[in-house]
Amino acid sequence: MVLVGMVLWAVALVVVLLLGDRVDRVWTWTCVCGLVLAAGGLGIMRWQKQG
Repeated sequence: MVLVGMVLWAVALVVVLLLGDRVDRVWTWTCVCGLVLAAGGLGIMRWQKQG
């Protein structure tokens, strides 16, 4: 599920970047934060599996 979320955030980031100045920069940073949080969640999930 986390991977699906990461893919969706990545797609949203690409769309926002393609739209350029027509979109507020808040949306760009929202997508970046979504990717960072998902990556952190994925790391925690993998760390818990090792233990």
